[in-house]
Amino acid sequence: MQYFLELSCSGLVRGSIYALIALGYTMVYGIIQLINFAHGEVYMIGAFIALIVSGVLTIYGFTGFSILILAALIAAVYAAAYGYTLEKIAYRPLRNAPRLSPLISAIGMSLFLQNYVLLAQTPDFLPFPSLIPDFEFMEPIAHIVGSAELVILVTSAITMIALTVLIKYTRIGKAMRATQQDMTMARLVGVNVDNVISMTFVIGSVLAAIGGVLVGSYIGQINFYIGFMAGVKAFTAAVLGGIGNIPGAALGALVLGLAESYAAGYVSSAYEDVFAFGVLVLILILRPAGLLGKAVKQKV
Repeated sequence: MQYFLELSCSGLVRGSIYALIALGYTMVYGIIQLINFAHGEVYMIGAFIALIVSGVLTIYGFTGFSILILAALIAAVYAAAYGYTLEKIAYRPLRNAPRLSPLISAIGMSLFLQNYVLLAQTPDFLPFPSLIPDFEFMEPIAHIVGSAELVILVTSAITMIALTVLIKYTRIGKAMRATQQDMTMARLVGVNVDNVISMTFVIGSVLAAIGGVLVGSYIGQINFYIGFMAGVKAFTAAVLGGIGNIPGAALGALVLGLAESYAAGYVSSAYEDVFAFGVLVLILILRPAGLLGKAVKQKV
């Protein structure tokens, strides 16, 4: 039973990280039907910025949790700037182009950012400091869930709740929903569609950066390539839950994380990706629109 609980906790932690990245994919797709393949690289850049910031703060005497918070805030701002710039330069000029053009642009930006960080840093893995302290009240259950896992789970939960409130109850959230439903009508009623789309990229980038900081501190190392696989898994989670559906992205991420964890624990870590993508194929066969997605009827 204890082993099952450990695997479940590990799966929820994985799923929480995937969810932070998957939300960016699904928000962008829901509004402009674009798969932003450079989103994983924004996650990676957020981790590198946090690494640089944590090193500087350590020199100036900061310690522990204060470094984590400050590094996450600065990484989020930096990633938001990247997300805004990506949308402005790589996607906005192609908004009315054929579907394939922005997709190719997204892949190109992903490769560009990978190589940019490779040249600016190093191809080797860099050690990332453990910024999450051990909490004394966690000692009785530390063998199941540790301080790092708790911080990741709580941060992800708070972030997803905050995003839900933002989308449902704020002015920008209503503008996002209006743009998603009908971009032309949203313009006619006074919604600045360009600003809404830019804000969507910014919010998604902030979530990805937070995920990058948490993963870096949890795993203890990063390199220029971590964004690729994380991006693939997060995109898979978004498709699994129903691309364009925010609760679906979160649910799909948790299902994917648990599937990987159980596969690694009960079969072999070499097969965790096989099981994860196997679950995706199975669910898409049974529910092509994803777990919470709705089939769209096209008029002929």
